[in-house]
Amino acid sequence: MTEFLDSIAYGQWILHALILLPLLGVVPVLLGAESAAKRTALAVTILEFVISAGLWWELDPSRGAFQLLSNTPWIANWGISYRVGIDGISLFMVLLTTALMPLSVLGSWNYITRQERGFYALMLTLLTGLVGVFLALDLFVFYIFFEIMLIPMYFIIGIWGGANRLYAAIKFFIYTMAGSLLMLVAIVVMVWQIQSVTGYLSFSYDHLLQNAGALGDSAPWLFAAFAIAFAIKVPIFPFHTWLPDAHVEAPTAGSVLLAGVMLKIGTYGFLRFAIPFFPQVALSPEVSRLMVILAVIGIIYGALVAMVQPDIKKLVAYSSVSHLGFVMLGIWGGTLQSVQGSLVVMISHGISTGALFLLIGMLYERRHTRLIEDYGGIARVVPVFSLVLTVVALSSIGLPGLNGFVGEFLVLLGSFAAFPWATGIATTGVIFAAAYLLWALQRMIFNRLDNPENERLADLTHRELAIMLPLLVGIVWLGLYPAPVLRRMEAATERYLEVVRPHLPTPVNRVRLGASPEVGP
Repeated sequence: MTEFLDSIAYGQWILHALILLPLLGVVPVLLGAESAAKRTALAVTILEFVISAGLWWELDPSRGAFQLLSNTPWIANWGISYRVGIDGISLFMVLLTTALMPLSVLGSWNYITRQERGFYALMLTLLTGLVGVFLALDLFVFYIFFEIMLIPMYFIIGIWGGANRLYAAIKFFIYTMAGSLLMLVAIVVMVWQIQSVTGYLSFSYDHLLQNAGALGDSAPWLFAAFAIAFAIKVPIFPFHTWLPDAHVEAPTAGSVLLAGVMLKIGTYGFLRFAIPFFPQVALSPEVSRLMVILAVIGIIYGALVAMVQPDIKKLVAYSSVSHLGFVMLGIWGGTLQSVQGSLVVMISHGISTGALFLLIGMLYERRHTRLIEDYGGIARVVPVFSLVLTVVALSSIGLPGLNGFVGEFLVLLGSFAAFPWATGIATTGVIFAAAYLLWALQRMIFNRLDNPENERLADLTHRELAIMLPLLVGIVWLGLYPAPVLRRMEAATERYLEVVRPHLPTPVNRVRLGASPEVGP
């Protein structure tokens, strides 16, 4: 495979193609017939995934540095370049994005029945924004892609969402825009300050990273601006209140991409920007303590609130708050195991939660209700659907042998040395996850079949099985054999740790944070 990729100069054009192809696909979607829009979008997104799959072989897993770099001057007077690259961390975010998009298009096949050209054009524009965020190595370009993905999602929720779609869309827009404007101010101030020291104006990621130590007393304020922007995106407690509304009101594809990819931009932002730029602030004992406390609160709070939700979609939405808390705990754990565990949780959550939202959408198309109490005993009527839902729910719980277990286990294992008490409390989140998901399963697919409307439910169609099969393969593969994934992200994770390791809490500080005296950084 590597020889074939080299023969077509794959590394020279692939990153540009991944960004531009969806935008080019918008043209035939808008100009073609309304009935052909979804077929065109499906063809473009499948092609996007197929060409992105070559990255698995193209990237050298032994290299932690950015690869396939491309740098083209854009606004030279301002030091802005179209600079893109990829490493073992962003690789899996790109592959997750390109894999979920065609499944989201298929999941919208019968769900979206009006203004189809507009919907699928926005989906393709969103794909460009999502991929661009993970590939951008110029902070101005990163910000542009960060905003590009916001606008399509706003319209997807606001036009094709549920009854309270306008409220949810505006709330999503206000929260996200407020955070992104803070980040823009921080980017501009950081660039100006570094220019005053180096005499060189540049938005280049590498240039800013190398000279971030010159920011001096402004570093805490700049970190706070980045951290708030990414905390809203994760979302970290207490910045999470926009998430349940957006998830519940969004159409199925919006919920899948919101949970599967967009939330990961927050955690990716901490790993790529906020912590490497300001490690002396981000990893100080005070900030570490605060972030770990918020992560643990999110894990427990999200799980407990999910447990009492009458709406199955809202239950899954709150579960995301809990799962992303594990990611934040692993990032601040500061070990190879914990950071890799965070990355695996990000991938696993995208697969499992995306699958849950797709299944909920399929059920909603049949019954037009998401209330758990409206179901019960449907396993007798839709056995294949019930089997798939059970497997996906067990993967979200973290059953050993499925994908959810690997990441959470690594996070807990790697974080225990630095934060034993917090890690111990976070472990109870696994128990609560089992409680809310298994109880929901019992009420929905087991118990008595006492609602006559459920007796006429149709089982999964061939199209729906085609949607779920790749996700089930990912769930089982990552659960049983995660080694290839871990191997490809290890060098990039080590490179990240080399940057931040000197700023990790000292043994004394770790004692104050709750670790035993003999545990070192």
